[in-house]
Amino acid sequence: MMADGIMSKAATMEIPINSNGETLAEDDSLEQDLQQVMVSGPNLNETSIVSGGYGGPAGGIIPTSSIKGSLHHSASNTSMSSEEVPRGVAVEKLDTVKQWSINTYKCTKQMLSERFGKGSRTVDLELEAQIDVLRDTKSKYENILSLASALSSHFQNMVQTQQALGDTFADLSQKSPELQDEFGFNAETQKLLCKNGEGLLGAITFFVSSINTLVNKTMEDTLMTIKLYENARLEFDAYRADLEELSLGPRDSATMVRIEVAQQQYHIHRDKYERLRSDVSIKLKFLDENKVKVMHKQLLLFHNAISAYFAGNQQQLEQTLRQFNVKLKPPGSEKPSWLEEQ
Repeated sequence: MMADGIMSKAATMEIPINSNGETLAEDDSLEQDLQQVMVSGPNLNETSIVSGGYGGPAGGIIPTSSIKGSLHHSASNTSMSSEEVPRGVAVEKLDTVKQWSINTYKCTKQMLSERFGKGSRTVDLELEAQIDVLRDTKSKYENILSLASALSSHFQNMVQTQQALGDTFADLSQKSPELQDEFGFNAETQKLLCKNGEGLLGAITFFVSSINTLVNKTMEDTLMTIKLYENARLEFDAYRADLEELSLGPRDSATMVRIEVAQQQYHIHRDKYERLRSDVSIKLKFLDENKVKVMHKQLLLFHNAISAYFAGNQQQLEQTLRQFNVKLKPPGSEKPSWLEEQ
């Protein structure tokens, strides 16, 4: 390869001319070049990458020192960017904590001023009345749920007692020939009562489950939205009071900047307040419709099942259970497995 390079260089070199105007022999020129390379040797620090053949233009020669410099510069940029990432996250967290502290201070100040009668608050009379009605309704429905759950528990104990009593009567009917008929009649009566009791117990359990869903899921979801709405109302009034206070002060350049920032925050929290107020109105409307629909069905079921049971109308009780799609659970299905008891 070196011989080919030398031959290529010899083929492309111009014929050198000495100071007297005489041309030098090609062999002498090649010999001088070889001697120079052998004596001085290649300079690794100044090694160049040649683009194209020997004797090409200077633009095709790239010094390796510039490549080393660019690599060093790229490594420095990578190190700086890796250091800037955690620094940027820390600054972002600091800004979040700062904004939260400012917001908490303003809201606390507004809440105390409202409590001591020194500040004004935004009130939607119609919506506030609906919210009060919902809270009162939820409290009353929780009482119904508690009483119905107690009734279900007591009635379940009664059904279990009737079943045990019927089994005892049936056993004594087999062991007491002189009272076989009397024990047998009572055993059949208790078994029939137990069967009807299981039907009524299924209706009561279905009633309790539906009321529990209505109270602890549907109503609770609406109340969570109401809580967000009330927090947004407090924030809105806090930034509104802050803007009003700044507007009453002097109008120098620094104050104008603060007023502009306060106006931006005021509009942001006003939009949030109005959006949540609309959400609460919509949820209250749908909740009322759902409540009427659910309670109409459940109250009718409860009435028909109770009436049929205490009237001794087994056929009417079974028809009521089919009408409302109440599925009876087999005896003992409520008992937890031995794995759940561990």
